[in-house]
Amino acid sequence: MTKKYFIVILVVLTILSITSACGAATTSETTTGADTPAVEQAATSVPTEETPIAATEAMTQEALAAATETATEEAAATEAAAAATGEGLQLWSTETQPDRAEKTRAMLARFTEQSGINVELILIEEDALAEVTTSAQAAGTLPDVIVHPLEYAIGWTEQGILNPDAASAVVEKLGPETFAEGPLNLVKVDDKYVSVPSDGWGQLIIYRADWFEEKGLEPPTTYETLEAAAQALTDPDNNIYGITAATKAGEVFTQQTFEQFALANNCQLVNDAGEITLNSPECVEAVGFFTNLLRNYGPPGDQDVDTTRANYFAGQAGMLVWSPFILDEMAGLRDDAFPACPECKDDPAYLSKNSGIAPTLAGPRGAPAQFGSVSYTGITTNADFEAAQALLEFWYNDGYLDWLSLSPEGKFPMRQGAADNPTQFVDGWKTLETGVDRKAALGDIYGDEIINTLAGGVSDFTRWGFPQGQGALVTAVYQALPVPQYLRETIDEQYTPEEAVEEMQFAVEDLVESAAQ
Repeated sequence: MTKKYFIVILVVLTILSITSACGAATTSETTTGADTPAVEQAATSVPTEETPIAATEAMTQEALAAATETATEEAAATEAAAAATGEGLQLWSTETQPDRAEKTRAMLARFTEQSGINVELILIEEDALAEVTTSAQAAGTLPDVIVHPLEYAIGWTEQGILNPDAASAVVEKLGPETFAEGPLNLVKVDDKYVSVPSDGWGQLIIYRADWFEEKGLEPPTTYETLEAAAQALTDPDNNIYGITAATKAGEVFTQQTFEQFALANNCQLVNDAGEITLNSPECVEAVGFFTNLLRNYGPPGDQDVDTTRANYFAGQAGMLVWSPFILDEMAGLRDDAFPACPECKDDPAYLSKNSGIAPTLAGPRGAPAQFGSVSYTGITTNADFEAAQALLEFWYNDGYLDWLSLSPEGKFPMRQGAADNPTQFVDGWKTLETGVDRKAALGDIYGDEIINTLAGGVSDFTRWGFPQGQGALVTAVYQALPVPQYLRETIDEQYTPEEAVEEMQFAVEDLVESAAQ
């Protein structure tokens, strides 16, 4: 019986349990290089990329029976394909958008043509990835390769999900010197690389440069200049706010957003001794600044990936905290996320022409910092090691620009070039076209200055926990998300900043104690 059969049954059972409690699910697509029936996945919205809209109906018993029958048929088809080639791999990816899935299938088809190794593509929503992976490990049905964010790398290795020997073999063959040093070292444990850095992005504070110029404001690169700008631009009577940023509890996007504000003020999750430090003076100040800023100068109510983008695109916010995935949309290249500001009616690309970006932020107790998100390709402990290594060697050579082209505005290459051409992939990335309904090269839209700014910080991305060797704790924090909960409640004035950090401290200490049991 194939891995896929178990995965489908596992996912269906997960849907039934979660939808009975929550009444909601999202859909994702399962492919083997050709169109196949969709499999429903339990998930919430992905915080930093465009995602399908969540479905609102629970799966019926008839749907379960149909999905099970489909799984059996697909399992048989997969077995036949694997038998025909003699080998087969399964790849899990969170790139669930149809156009990205199609490009991924095309890339994998080229690998199959060159190697004779069939690859089965399973699409899973990012917010469901941790739960589905943990369940698959328990069932013995892990895939061969998983595309995953940094947050899970160390924790999954300690849990026996990822194989550091296999990943290290790939990195050593490709050449460690060809990768961005920072992202590579973040996953180095006991002189082994637990996963292979693929692509990444640095979080941005995007601001209306035209409004800043009109009011004589400095770029929002410090707590002081950011708050001054937010105050000057806020005009609630005209539905205009100084800043829009994620504030919704239970969202990875809120965690990512706040983490940059925290790091800017040297508010750390742990110290070098591994002790939790969320109740430090630096964190009290960071929580106070963030919650006061969003309470006083942000739109009322929960803000998430959709509302923050909508506020900025409507010309109702002077600043926005987001990932570079928004850059193609700001240029009017995606119809279902189209700029709607008053000036955008005559020029859909107005925001791209009149927005500035501040990649780093500094608080009074810290140095300039930029939160970075890096995706990795991990080989699991259940993998066909030689075939999986062959796939990744193709991935980071012949297939690399194809992969980056899925969404180049949010996929800066972590492998910057080959030994004989050190900037090969960075140079190629700059020429890739972005957009969904219309296409254009990022360099043509934003110019060299912004493109070089996006590329310049790739080795200096900052994160909680990893510099202190606490990657497994970061995995737990991102799965439980206690910090966004207390941020939201502090914005709502249920806690003071001093009280909120104590609650965060207790919550994370509980995670440590639970892991030790």
